[in-house]
Amino acid sequence: MSTESAAAENESGARPDTDPAAAASAEAEPVSADGAGAAASEAGAGTGDAEARGPEAGSAGTDGAEDREPEAATAGADDAEALEGPADGAEESAEGAEASDAGAGPDEDDAEAASEDGAADDAEAASEGGGEKGTEVSEAEAELAAQREFRERIAERKAAKEGPIDAGTKLSGTAADLLAAVRAVESGEKPVAAPVLARPEPEPRRDAPAASPAEPVRRPQAAAQAGPDPDAVDSVRAVLVEGGAPESLAGAAAAALGEGAGDELRADPWQLLRVSGVRPEQADGFARELLGAECGPDDERRGRAVTVWLLEQAANAGHTALDLPVLAEALGKQGVPDAEEAVQSAVAEGDALIFHDPLEDAPAPAPTSEEDGEAEEAERPVRVLVGLERYALAEESLADGLARLLNAAPKDEGSATAGLEEAAAAERGTTAELIRAIAAHRLVLHTGGEAARSEPVAAAAAAGKLGLRVCVAAHGADGRRRAAELLGPDAPETATATVAGLLARAEGPGLDRDGAFALDVLVVLDAPQLDVGDAAMLVELLADGTCLVLSGDPGTLWSAGPGRVFADVAAAEICPRIASRTPDFGPIGELVSGIGIGELNQVEAPGKEVVIVPVRDPAEAIHRTVQLVADSVPRAIGVPAEQTQVITPGHGGAAGTRALNVALKERLNPGPGRFGGFDPGDRAVYVTGRGRIRPGVVVGADAEGLRLECDGAPVLVPKEQVEQGAVRHGWAVTGHQAVGIRWPAAVVVLPGDATQALSRPWVYTAFGRGERHLSVVHGVDAALPRAVAEIPAKPRTTRLRNLVRAQVPGT
Repeated sequence: MSTESAAAENESGARPDTDPAAAASAEAEPVSADGAGAAASEAGAGTGDAEARGPEAGSAGTDGAEDREPEAATAGADDAEALEGPADGAEESAEGAEASDAGAGPDEDDAEAASEDGAADDAEAASEGGGEKGTEVSEAEAELAAQREFRERIAERKAAKEGPIDAGTKLSGTAADLLAAVRAVESGEKPVAAPVLARPEPEPRRDAPAASPAEPVRRPQAAAQAGPDPDAVDSVRAVLVEGGAPESLAGAAAAALGEGAGDELRADPWQLLRVSGVRPEQADGFARELLGAECGPDDERRGRAVTVWLLEQAANAGHTALDLPVLAEALGKQGVPDAEEAVQSAVAEGDALIFHDPLEDAPAPAPTSEEDGEAEEAERPVRVLVGLERYALAEESLADGLARLLNAAPKDEGSATAGLEEAAAAERGTTAELIRAIAAHRLVLHTGGEAARSEPVAAAAAAGKLGLRVCVAAHGADGRRRAAELLGPDAPETATATVAGLLARAEGPGLDRDGAFALDVLVVLDAPQLDVGDAAMLVELLADGTCLVLSGDPGTLWSAGPGRVFADVAAAEICPRIASRTPDFGPIGELVSGIGIGELNQVEAPGKEVVIVPVRDPAEAIHRTVQLVADSVPRAIGVPAEQTQVITPGHGGAAGTRALNVALKERLNPGPGRFGGFDPGDRAVYVTGRGRIRPGVVVGADAEGLRLECDGAPVLVPKEQVEQGAVRHGWAVTGHQAVGIRWPAAVVVLPGDATQALSRPWVYTAFGRGERHLSVVHGVDAALPRAVAEIPAKPRTTRLRNLVRAQVPGT
C-alpha cells in the first residue's frame, strides 16, 4: 500500500497507489476538502508559551459513515514542556483541510525518482566495485546479478518455445501470436497486425503442468560489474549535444539502450524516454532538434516510445498492466493521434504484450441457440490488458511457481509431520495453527500486526528443532535483526536473512546441489513488500515440497515495485490464511489498530507514548520537529536523537525530507558537507533498490567513495552512486522508506501541503514506526481523520490472482 498523490512520487521512485489513468498520464488530482471548520487553536502552537499541554492523542474516526469530532491534545511551545508537563492542557479541535500538493514540481519529482531508487541500479552497473574490497560485491550488486540471471533464464525458456504454449509458465493465444509477430520483425518479415481489440476463442480451464526439476542457479560471481562502454558513452554524448539534451544523460542512455546506443538514438530520438526521469515533452524537443521537419506527433516512433513510457510510469505506480481503454486515454493526453496503432507498434517491436483476461465478476452469459436446437456456449466477457513484457513474464512465472508448490507433495510425510503435530499441541493460539498448517500445506498465509511477527518465527523455530531446514527472511536488516532476537542466540546465522540478501545468495542457507534453496520451510516476513519480480525469483528457487509461509500486515503500504503479491494470493483463496489474534499492546498499538479499521481514536498515554503537536504552517512544523528530536524526546522520553526517526510524506515541499534534513543537520551535526554534501557523523540512508534503504552514519570518504556504517558493518558506496543520489541524509525519511523498520521513537510530520499524500495505509504505516514513543507534528487539520476514514489504498491492475487460480484445481 502506498501514498495517494504526486507528493509521493519521490518517496521510492514510484507512486504505488496511483490509479491507472493517473499513473499513465502522470497527473495527480487534488483531494477536495469536504467540510470546513475552525483551524487548530493557536493556544498550544504559539511560541513562547510555557504552559504544559497534555500528551493525549488526537481522536478522529468513523462510526459507520459518520465522522467523529477530532480531539487533539496540544504540545507546548518552544520549551519542551509538551512532553514534560502535567496532562492539564486544553483539547483542541481541528477541522478543515488544505488541498495543495506536498511534492516538488513535476520535473523535480521525476529527477528525484530517478536519482533516488533508480540511481542505485544505474550506478551499480557503472561502478567498478561495490564492497570494501575489490574482490567483493555489495548486497545490491549481488541482487542485480541474481535478477539478470533470472531474466536470462526466462529469456532462454522463451527462445526455446515452439508450438502451443501452456498457460501459467508460458504464453498462449493472443500473446503467442504477438510473440510470433515480434519474431517476424526480428527476422526482417512484415508481421501481420491483428486488431488489438480482437477477442480470443474461449479456452478450457487447465490444471497446472507437472512440476519440473529445479534448474541450477549459480551464485553471482564476485567480479565487479562493468559499466557502459566508454566509446558508446561518447557516441551517445555527441548525439545528445547535437539534439540539445544534457550531456549528463550519456551514461544512463548508453546503459539503457545498450550496444549501438548512439546510432539507435539518432535513428529514433524518442528512445531517450527509456532514460529514467525524461518526459515526453523533453524527448519531443530533442527529436525536433535532430529530425527537423520530419518530426511530428503522428510519427510511429513517437507513439511506440510513449506507449512504453506510459507503461513504465504505470509500473512505477504499482501496476503490472493497464486496461487498454485507460492506456488509450493516456496516449491521447500525450498527443498520440492513433492509440491503437501505437500499441500495435509497441507489441510488434516486442516491447509490450496484450492479454485477454476473463472477467471473473461478470454475469455468466446466456447460451445462444442455433437452428438445429443445440445450444452454443456464449463468448465470455474479457478484459483487454497491455503490459511490459518483463512484468508479464514475472507474473506468469510466479503463478506457475506457486501452483508447483501447491501441487507438490511434502518432502517428508513421516516423522517430521508427526513432530510438527506434537509441537503444535505444545503451543497455543495462532502459533499452533501455523505449525499445523506448515505440516499439512506447502503455501500458507499469515496476517497480523507488529506483535504477531513472533508467531511465524515461533513456528519456524519449532520446525527447526525437529531438524527441518528453516529460514526467516525480512524486508530489511532491522526486520532480520528482530527475527534473530526472537529465534534466540542458539539459532544459526543462516536461519535469518533479508529478502535481497537471500535472492543474492549472500545471506541465508545457500543453494543445494539441484540449484534450489537448501530449505524445508521459508518464512517471509513483511510479505506485502514483495513485488512480482522479487516474488518470482524467490519462488523459482524453492524446491518441490518446500513450505512457503507469507506473513505480513495487510494494513501497511504495499510494495514500491509493481504488483500486489500478498493481496493477490490472499484474494485467490488458494491456501490457508491464518489471521493472528494477538493485538498490538500499548497506546501506540491501540492507536494504530484503530487506524487499521478506519478510526482515529483518542488513546490514553500516561507515559507520554503519544503526543500531538499542532502547527500552523510548514516553517513551524520544521521548528517543532527539530525541537522534538534534539531536545524534548531525549529529555522527556529518554530516547536520544540518533534513535529518533522523522517521517514525512514526500521529499519535496516546504517540510519534506530535504527541508527537514537541512534543519536537523544544522542543529545536530553542523558542517560544510565536505564529502559531497556529507560530513562524518551525518545520519544517512543508502538506497539499495526500489523501496529499500540501509540506514547508517557517515564515517568518512576517500577516492573510492563514501564510507558508511550500517547496522554495525562498514559499507562503501562508490562515488558514482553518491553523485547519482543513492545516498541521502537520513534524519528524515518518507513513509515508504520507513516500511519494515522500527525505531525507539518516531516523529511523524504532516505539514499543511501534504494533504494529498495522506491515506489510511500511509498513516497506519508511519504511526506504527515508533516502539516507545510517537509524536505527530499535525498541520493538516481534518485531512488526517478524513484520510484514515475515507481513503484506503487504491487498487492496482495485476494479473496474478487470475493466473494462479487458473492453475490450482478447485478454485
